[in-house]
Amino acid sequence: MTYPLVVGLTMFVLPLASMGLELHFGAADWLWLIGKWFVFWGVGVRLLLAGLRQYLQPGFTSRDIMGIDSGQVYLLVRELGGANLASGVVGLASLALPSFVLPAAIASGIFYAVAGVEHVRSKHRGTNETIALVSDLFIAVVLIGFAVAALLRGLR
Repeated sequence: MTYPLVVGLTMFVLPLASMGLELHFGAADWLWLIGKWFVFWGVGVRLLLAGLRQYLQPGFTSRDIMGIDSGQVYLLVRELGGANLASGVVGLASLALPSFVLPAAIASGIFYAVAGVEHVRSKHRGTNETIALVSDLFIAVVLIGFAVAALLRGLR
């Protein structure tokens, strides 16, 4: 139950609530708010939590998401956890360093798109992997869409 709750909060509810609060208090640039809050919550918080769990409890990712019930893959899952920790730290730092938002959106958007495609290709997809698939593809579209729009706006 914890996994769907964390994914739902960090990938949908909290970014939208943060945007709503900022809009309520006068912020007007929708594009910036999308980038700011989806990078903070969907990259920073989500990938930091995922990275910690992958590093400390690699069995959850290998068994409960990927359907691989073997300790032999723990090394790879822990390495993925390290990469997620690194991305998560950059996403969290983007709140204090706004110049991190666009690079974090580009890099993490690509990561989430690749992860989502791999979940689509999976033949044994269970509930947790379906949650990962939907949330990964959703956030990939949001982050890549933000990045493209921000780059186009910057070219004007």
